[in-house]
Amino acid sequence: MSAKQNILAKLRKSLTGTTPVPDDFDVELVTAPYTYTDEQRIPQLRKLMEAVHTEIHLTSGEGWPSLLAQLLRDRQLPSLLIAPTTPHGQRVTQHWAKNPGLPTLQAYDRPVEEWKAELFNDTPASLTTTLGAIAATGSLILWPTKEEPRLMSLVPPVHFALLKASEIRDNFYQVQQEFAWALGMPTNALLVSGPSKTADIEQVLAYGAHGPKDLVVLILEDQ
Repeated sequence: MSAKQNILAKLRKSLTGTTPVPDDFDVELVTAPYTYTDEQRIPQLRKLMEAVHTEIHLTSGEGWPSLLAQLLRDRQLPSLLIAPTTPHGQRVTQHWAKNPGLPTLQAYDRPVEEWKAELFNDTPASLTTTLGAIAATGSLILWPTKEEPRLMSLVPPVHFALLKASEIRDNFYQVQQEFAWALGMPTNALLVSGPSKTADIEQVLAYGAHGPKDLVVLILEDQ
C-alpha cells in the first residue's frame, strides 16, 4: 500500500460509526450584505479598485475605441497587443484603419514560442475583454481562451480591460451560481482587483513585480 492509500484508509476508518454533520449553509450570509442596486454596482466596484491603484474610465459601447486610442497616446505607448479574431479585436482594427497615426497594433496570432522575446521585451500594452466583475470585492473576472491567452493580461506592463456594466455581479456566490462552477470549474478563471504588486522585499510596496504595473478598466455603460 502506498503512502497515499495508507493515509486515505486511516481517514476512512476514522469516520466509521460517525454521523455526517447537517449542511446548514445559509446563503444569505454570503449574499445579503453584498447585494447592490443597479446604481450602486459601478460606484462600489470603482471605489474598491481605485483604492488599489486601478484606473477606471466610464465609456460606451460605441465610444470605447476612441477612448482607448486617446489613453494610448496620453501614455505615449508605441503599440498595443490585441486578439485580432475576437469581436473587440476587430473593433479596434476597424477604428485604427479609419484613424492613421495611432500606435501600432500587435496581433497575438501565433504560438508564444515563435515570438517570446518580442512579447516579453517589446510589448508595452495589451487589451483583453473580461467575463464580468464582482462589486463586493472590486474584482474583474478574467477567463483566458485560446484566442486571448493568459499571457496577454500577465506580461505587458499596461493592461487595458473591457468590462460591460451589465456584467458586474454583486458577489462571488452569484458568479458561481450563474456559471454553474459547482458542476465544472473553468481551467483558468482569474479574479483581478488591481495591478501586480508585492511587498516581499524590505516590506516596500512595489508595482509590476509579477505582472502589469498598470491596470486600466474601460466600463461600457450602455450595454
